[in-house]
Amino acid sequence: MSKSLKRVRAALEAAGIAADIKELGQTRTAQEAADAVGCQIDQIAKSIIFRGESSGTALLFLTAGGNRVCDTKAAALAGEALGKADAALIRAQTGFAIGGVAPIGHLNPIHAFLDPRLLEFTTIWAAAGTPRHVFALDPHVLPDLTGAQVADFTL
Repeated sequence: MSKSLKRVRAALEAAGIAADIKELGQTRTAQEAADAVGCQIDQIAKSIIFRGESSGTALLFLTAGGNRVCDTKAAALAGEALGKADAALIRAQTGFAIGGVAPIGHLNPIHAFLDPRLLEFTTIWAAAGTPRHVFALDPHVLPDLTGAQVADFTL
């Protein structure tokens, strides 16, 4: 088991969540992940990372699989212009590789925002620290679990 996957499992256990982590194989899109677990695309929680232009730090936007982040809305929430986060920043901030960024288990605290669309479901699926693993959870625990601010930042 990878260090990243172990970190996510430990974070779930510490929160008292008995999560079912599944290995999907390689999925490149939210639709492929949804097809693999048998759910709707919007039940896939995508972890979108931006770099704050003035702070240089990573910001996490957890959004429903079928939604896209609106740059203008996201920047307004962040209070600064946003740019593309490169793989090095993502790895340094979260400890995860692109495609496997989990909403929890980060190496360093991260400012996070949560798409309210995810809260319309009883179960969602999120990356479990690798591009091949996901876990199911009740989305209503995410604000407390991640410290994410629920806000509209999608197109």
